[in-house]
Amino acid sequence: MSDIAGATFRQAAPGGGTDWAAMTTEDLLAYRETENRRRSSPEARAITGEPDPGASIEWQELALPDRDLPVRVYRPMGADRGDLPLVLHVHGGGFVGTAVQCDWVNSHLAAQLPALVVSVEHRLLDPETPLSAAADDGWDALRHMLQNAAKWGIAPAQTAVFGESCGALISALSAIRARNAGLHLRAQVLVNPAVDVTETMFDYASVTRHAGSPTLTMAQLRLFRRLAVPPGTDPRALSPLYADDLTGLPPALVVLPTDDPVADHGRRYAERLQAAGTPVRLTEYPGTGHAFLSMPGLVPQAKAAGAEIVDFLRRAL
Repeated sequence: MSDIAGATFRQAAPGGGTDWAAMTTEDLLAYRETENRRRSSPEARAITGEPDPGASIEWQELALPDRDLPVRVYRPMGADRGDLPLVLHVHGGGFVGTAVQCDWVNSHLAAQLPALVVSVEHRLLDPETPLSAAADDGWDALRHMLQNAAKWGIAPAQTAVFGESCGALISALSAIRARNAGLHLRAQVLVNPAVDVTETMFDYASVTRHAGSPTLTMAQLRLFRRLAVPPGTDPRALSPLYADDLTGLPPALVVLPTDDPVADHGRRYAERLQAAGTPVRLTEYPGTGHAFLSMPGLVPQAKAAGAEIVDFLRRAL
């Protein structure tokens, strides 16, 4: 991963050199505001990529029973039919991040499949907001979209979930919850997934080998886990890797950057899915780091991964 990518996306509080273990709530919120503003800026497009002109992009809100949930909606230009496939996307970041950083891949999906792509601006982790809240946002958005399919112009029988990093964890949990609710999904795409937030989260060779990677460090992972599963939380319930039953899930594409602390999370989850009878395609991109799909301006392999995702979802949907 290039030094430029690391400098742009390295999660360091304003002023640099942060002690992540001692980060206060005020530090976290200040960092989040600054970093998300940067990721949403026109200047960031040089790294995050230019959206596909064949898709419109707009913010909307889902009116859920107990809250309004922002979503970023990508619709193929000229799509006037009422039976578009749905791809529900969840961005990565955990305690930082925005759907805007994923405009490149999501707009290309919308235009090239074609499909309606809806990216969930889920609640970000902080001392008052655990991972269970973000997981509920992913599931509630999926359920709302399917219950209101006619309003959105989608074909509910042609639905897939797609997530990156923490968003891949949320998407994997949503796929399990959909199966439990009797909802049939066509596919799941999991990019550099972090799927273990139990006490074994760090007990993988890839975590040790890439603990100081430019775009994700061990210190940041430890902060993520501290925020994700506060005392009193059952981490297994939020860890797809430890789900009791992985049968009956939709076919999966697992996309892994090799130089990523959580690469082994994805490898182990692909093994568990396959053992449960779920068709799995596992693709590794050598020499790439965590979040590479969000950096097509710097990492050439992002375009190859994006093309693979389009091909996989086109076949599935």
